[in-house]
Amino acid sequence: MSATGELNAANREALALPTYETLTLALDAGVAMVCLNRPDKANSMNGPMWNELQACFEWIDSEPTARVAILAGNGKHFCAGIDLSLFANIVPGQGSRKEPGRQAEAMRRTILRLQENLSAIEKCRKPVLAAIHYTCIGGGVDLTSCCDMRYCTEDAYFSIKEIEIGMVADVGTLQRLPRLIGDGMVRELAYTGRKLEAGEAKQLGFVNRVYPDRAALLRGVSEIARDIAAKSPLAVRGTKEMILYGRDHTVADGLNYIATWNAGMLSQQDLMGSVEAQGRGEVIDYED
Repeated sequence: MSATGELNAANREALALPTYETLTLALDAGVAMVCLNRPDKANSMNGPMWNELQACFEWIDSEPTARVAILAGNGKHFCAGIDLSLFANIVPGQGSRKEPGRQAEAMRRTILRLQENLSAIEKCRKPVLAAIHYTCIGGGVDLTSCCDMRYCTEDAYFSIKEIEIGMVADVGTLQRLPRLIGDGMVRELAYTGRKLEAGEAKQLGFVNRVYPDRAALLRGVSEIARDIAAKSPLAVRGTKEMILYGRDHTVADGLNYIATWNAGMLSQQDLMGSVEAQGRGEVIDYED
């Protein structure tokens, strides 16, 4: 192992991971494993979970030894969406005495905060791979739409469930999903709330691969994550930045941005080290 590799290994061994009420977090060989951890509530998203998701992915973004993340769920379900008890704190009751304009502004600010909680996943500089099993509905679709890639089990299904309770999905699904599977299909799913089964989700390109069960899913996604973690972290972060930027800008804008990025942040050390290592048939140990 190189001196850099020995230092990185020592840093990982000494690293104290943050702990959360609604999530579990592990870090091994550059791969952060984040699991929704309310299995008795089908991993429904209560108030603490929204805040902890943002805190967790901001930590992953800032932690040099975390190079890629996997988002999974503990228990029978991946995510049953927003915990309905949360609505009591978001939607004003009929007896509310607040002035309507101020009441509406307060609700808007709450929705914007929830959006920001999930956007932290998309803004995380490290790739985030969603490993989805069985149930993924409502807020779970918002959550996974923020991830870089999605993988699921054969029994997984997705549903934009908000229409079933008389509301418009408001934390990202309607904005991100059309970029992933197309406008017409998003409209069908959002207007009807019907289930999108795993096979159809793969056909549409929402998930990359389908695995027979959760164990196979986690093995397969972990293998992909380890492959990404072995690449130049700076190059991986730059690639994610370019893909996200290109999604929301013109081709000309994207070409200009990548030219500027590589002019300023292309690592000669990583580039030449990779070329030389490949020539020797070796694997390079990149700096975090």
